[in-house]
Amino acid sequence: MSHSISTLLTRNLHDVFGEGDPARRREAIADIFTEDCVFYEPGGVYRGRDEIDRIAGVIRATHPDFRYTPTAQPEELHNAGRIRWVSGRPGEAPAYAGTEPMSNWSSPSGGKGCTDFPAFAPQHHD
Repeated sequence: MSHSISTLLTRNLHDVFGEGDPARRREAIADIFTEDCVFYEPGGVYRGRDEIDRIAGVIRATHPDFRYTPTAQPEELHNAGRIRWVSGRPGEAPAYAGTEPMSNWSSPSGGKGCTDFPAFAPQHHD
C-alpha cells in the first residue's frame, strides 16, 4: 500500500474521521498512524492510536450523516502535506470547511510518527 502524504491525508479524511464503523476506523488507524502519533485539534492533543480512535469516534458522533469532500488534490512538500475539504450532509451546502495538514517524521533513533493538526472554519451561506 502506498503511504505517500497524499494517500495518508485522503485516507485519514475518509477512513478515519469519515468512517462510522468503529472496526473499519480502527483498522485504518492501525495502517495510517504509528503508535506514537499525535493528533492536534481545537479541543486538545491526542497521542497514540487509541486516543485517535476515541476522538475520531467522538467527532464522528457529532455529525454521523456528514460527508467529507476534498475541494482540491492534496498538496505535498517533502514529508508534509495538506488537504482542503468541506463537510456537510450529502446534497446540501457544506456546513463547515477545513484544512488538514499532516507530517511524517523520523527520529535519529529510528522511531517514526505522524502529526496531524486540522483547522476548521464554518461555512457562511448568503
